[in-house]
Amino acid sequence: MKIASSSITRKIDKFCIEVLKIPGIVLMENAALKIIKNIDFNNFKSFLVLCGTGNNGGDGFAVARHLFSINKNVEIFFIGSQDKMTSDCRTNYNILKNMDLKINKVNNLEDANELKEAAARCDMCIDALFGTGITRNIEGIYDLAITIINENSKFTLSIDIPSGLNGDTGEVMGNCIKSNKTVTFQYYKRGFLNYGNDKYTGEIIVEDIGIPKFVEDKFYDKEFIVDKTLIKNSIKIRDKYSHKGDYGRVLIIAGSKGFTGASYICTEAAVRSGAGLVTLACNEEIQDILSSKLIEAMTISYNDETKLKELIQKSNAIAIGPGLGNNAKTFEILKYVILNAKCPVIIDADGINMLKDNLHILENKKCKIIITPHVGEMSRITGFETEYINEHRIEVSKKLAQDYGIIVLLKGYNTVITDGEYVFINSTGNSSMASGGMGDCLTGIIASFIAQKYEPLKAAYISAFIHGYTGEKLSKEMFCVNASHVIESIPYIIKKFQNN
Repeated sequence: MKIASSSITRKIDKFCIEVLKIPGIVLMENAALKIIKNIDFNNFKSFLVLCGTGNNGGDGFAVARHLFSINKNVEIFFIGSQDKMTSDCRTNYNILKNMDLKINKVNNLEDANELKEAAARCDMCIDALFGTGITRNIEGIYDLAITIINENSKFTLSIDIPSGLNGDTGEVMGNCIKSNKTVTFQYYKRGFLNYGNDKYTGEIIVEDIGIPKFVEDKFYDKEFIVDKTLIKNSIKIRDKYSHKGDYGRVLIIAGSKGFTGASYICTEAAVRSGAGLVTLACNEEIQDILSSKLIEAMTISYNDETKLKELIQKSNAIAIGPGLGNNAKTFEILKYVILNAKCPVIIDADGINMLKDNLHILENKKCKIIITPHVGEMSRITGFETEYINEHRIEVSKKLAQDYGIIVLLKGYNTVITDGEYVFINSTGNSSMASGGMGDCLTGIIASFIAQKYEPLKAAYISAFIHGYTGEKLSKEMFCVNASHVIESIPYIIKKFQNN
């Protein structure tokens, strides 16, 4: 699923209308029909449609016409001056007037009270007040109207974007409709991605309104939501003649005294997600413990430098960091791996902490690097405050990836995965997974997919999706989901998408 900024959507609309000569009113009609498609008429019988003066308002007028045409009870409210209507909005407004439909204007407190009463009696309020072009804070009667809808609507559906939400930044422009459902057109809007904005968008449905694919390709900005379709098209079917050597060798460098769990979880995740051979290199003090637990993986001590260097050269994927400790030995191993490994390397946890003030060592890498920070770790290595990072997750991640030629997977709400050119957003996962070991689990899965010959960027977004989706499925029957639960279920979830 593609993500787009408001400027991109405007360029695409302009090209379709001015170059291809697709009338804007045709696109508006397509949009209105997709709104009708997304209404459950078994549960919703009466409707309030609140329209503004822009093309979003024009969509609303067209929706109201279709509702009336199928004999639904519809009440139409309009805020603004007719003189400020866009041409296509005015066309749909005039059609309703020609049909003798009453359009209630909201200009004052008395009108606002009528809006309040209508919102309370209708089954659904349809928000068509502002679209993606909003650039200044909402004030006056518009602010009041949004508050009325939020306080009185039984169910709110927003057309394209909740009125008051900035389509690019995700900022609330003074006030914002709190929708139960948003039907957006052609692309997932960038502004939907911000932490907490789901309380404004509700469920998000993306509908096609007839934009030719070559036009999308001409302007599109290489940003995607990772969804089921992408995963189904990405996971390979295993050849019936293959053997363990075909699915790669993973080396996990992790674990120290007091932190056996991180290394165990990371290694088990690599095993359970399909790697052919997995070896854990851990501190010698805990090797015996882990050898007895990891019956399907091999173990060595990372203090055995000869063996470790040999495995670094033979491996198809290396993961380093979970539970290693913040110490000189960890930095020594990390630096050696970065400068000598020939296969992709995933750096997590204490490995990331070692990059604080040492990002320059990435400049001399001989391999593809993936780092998997959470916001706190990202703050430590970049120097940005966590608040700034949360507000600019895509921009901060892309810049770091571009500066050092690496792949960045920034964990958290709407995980960002980018190589500096392409951006993938993973929205799977939920708060039931908020427990220790989840990041270690993800690192092991990424290493496994890379070893199985998936391109590193693809391995990262597949792994993030599978990891989060597994947790979501388990959380339907569990109060909390731990890493061990995810590890146990991973093979079944991968198989589900492989079969489809």
